[in-house]
Amino acid sequence: MPLDELSEITLLSLRVSGVATLLSVLIGLPFGTLLALRKFPGRSLLLTLVNTGMALPPVVVGLAVAITLWRSGPLGSLRLIYTPTAIVIAQVIIAAPVVTGLTAAALQALDPRLRLQLLGLGASRFQMVQQLWREARLPLLAALMAGFGSVISEVGASMMVGGNIRHQTRVLTTAIVLETNKGEFERALALSALLLAITLLINYTLTWIQQRGKR
Repeated sequence: MPLDELSEITLLSLRVSGVATLLSVLIGLPFGTLLALRKFPGRSLLLTLVNTGMALPPVVVGLAVAITLWRSGPLGSLRLIYTPTAIVIAQVIIAAPVVTGLTAAALQALDPRLRLQLLGLGASRFQMVQQLWREARLPLLAALMAGFGSVISEVGASMMVGGNIRHQTRVLTTAIVLETNKGEFERALALSALLLAITLLINYTLTWIQQRGKR
């Protein structure tokens, strides 16, 4: 595989997974906080749905997104099928429940008296939430790593909604599948090693930040 094509695939993988992880955090952090701190009708049902979504098969997500974005589907007029945007949408659906569920669990594990103490000291609701996030920063960073891990290694949904099109939607995971199907096992192993190295480097950085915050 030419070096420029390898760079293109790697950068697209990082861009798609990075955007999907960021959007998942923007959705999952406030939603998980709401589920952890507020009691309202239907809360238990929502928590059940979130926990179920954490184990949602990626191929099921890919099928649902593909049907929705297909030319005859409800959002077919947007022409997003077989684009990087379609992959991002599928990956957000996969990762957002993970971030949401782990965020809710992290905040629920805190001493409930801490909230009362903060409010008693005159903190606003937003200031209280910020302080709770700070107290739970270690498991919240773990939620971020889990969300990133669920998308950087995902292949089924990316293949279904992206199509593995060369120079357009081919990412590292779908390229590995392609090379394996062609019998090019050396290339597939090399791409796998690259994917593992990238994942290890990013998770090492996040772990370093997490443990530094602990100290």
